[in-house]
Amino acid sequence: MPLRLCQPFAGLLVFCLLLLPLAPARAQLFETKAAQAFMIDAETGTVLFAKDADKPIQPASMAKLMTMEVVFNALKSKRLTLDDTFVVSENAWRKGGAPSGTSTMFAKLKSAIRIGDLVQGVTVQAANDGCIVIAEGMAGSEDNFAAQMTERARQIGLKTSIFVNSTGLPADGQRTTVRELALLALHLWRDYPDFYRYYSQQDFTWNKITQRNRNPLLAMDIGADGLAVGASEASGFGIVASVNHNGARVIAAMSGLANDKERAEEARKLLDWGARSFEKTEIFAKDEVVGEAQVFGGAKSGVALKAGGPIAIFLPITNRDKLTAKIVYDGPVAAPVEAGQPVGALRVWIGDTLSQETPLFAAESIGVGTLPQRALDAAKELAVGWLR
Repeated sequence: MPLRLCQPFAGLLVFCLLLLPLAPARAQLFETKAAQAFMIDAETGTVLFAKDADKPIQPASMAKLMTMEVVFNALKSKRLTLDDTFVVSENAWRKGGAPSGTSTMFAKLKSAIRIGDLVQGVTVQAANDGCIVIAEGMAGSEDNFAAQMTERARQIGLKTSIFVNSTGLPADGQRTTVRELALLALHLWRDYPDFYRYYSQQDFTWNKITQRNRNPLLAMDIGADGLAVGASEASGFGIVASVNHNGARVIAAMSGLANDKERAEEARKLLDWGARSFEKTEIFAKDEVVGEAQVFGGAKSGVALKAGGPIAIFLPITNRDKLTAKIVYDGPVAAPVEAGQPVGALRVWIGDTLSQETPLFAAESIGVGTLPQRALDAAKELAVGWLR
């Protein structure tokens, strides 16, 4: 039985149960020149904006976020320390160092570099030589390290990203999506607070050369503190960024922009809108019944549903009429039903963006019904099933 969010009343959100399927509103609350974009609230995971968010793209230097995830994970688990050193091979020097003509920390051939300096070289300067030195030092070769990147991506819930190298330099088969880049950024912020701070570092000096952080948003005074930019011929200019505005953090990933100026401006506008245009609202308290699912063959015809805790979502301050919601489940649910049994989910849309999906569970146990009750349910399901 779908659940629809109706007009707010006296500051509260009123939910109405409908018997007919719901078609969510088809409208975006924001427009961007980016070909692909995805933005979430970091606290609740609410999706604030999505545009072609699952289209495969070339990550370019944004792939370095996954390189750093592997490094941060090793540092957190004590398999590495910031004072460990790796040696700069000729391969790393030629492919990512000064001879390469790409972003580099100008590491000297055969020099030994601290992990702490390599991390800053990658997070601040997007150094390709730093990435390759790390890859070879941790896995013996860049190919082996890229395989670890993809494996680690699956472990943290990135289902489609594939990494072929540690740098993001063009390579056949390397792909990700803006959705997964934003989720990766959220993971870095949540799981590695001791290391995430490097992304907001304004500059880094190595080999007597000082380079500014490549993230253009850091200088805009909008609360930006990360993370990475990238550009490729195949996917255009992209960015993964995070902004903390008055305690509310939003994270966005964008791709398909025309140049670095457009990338900076479009990212600023999207993040500023996301940080200022939404407010956190608890729509259901802990243990509050969200709705009901139909039961087949039970002592009762329906089972109350609730979430595992309170349900909070970031809602637009204006345009709340663009909000819709419904309960989805495979039903009717066959009796017996146990309290706490997973049943379905509450899906909430903002415009045409599926903003949040919360699992729902049976709030009560429902035993098997009497023979007449089961016979009546069977007759109903036969008739309704044909209509479905």
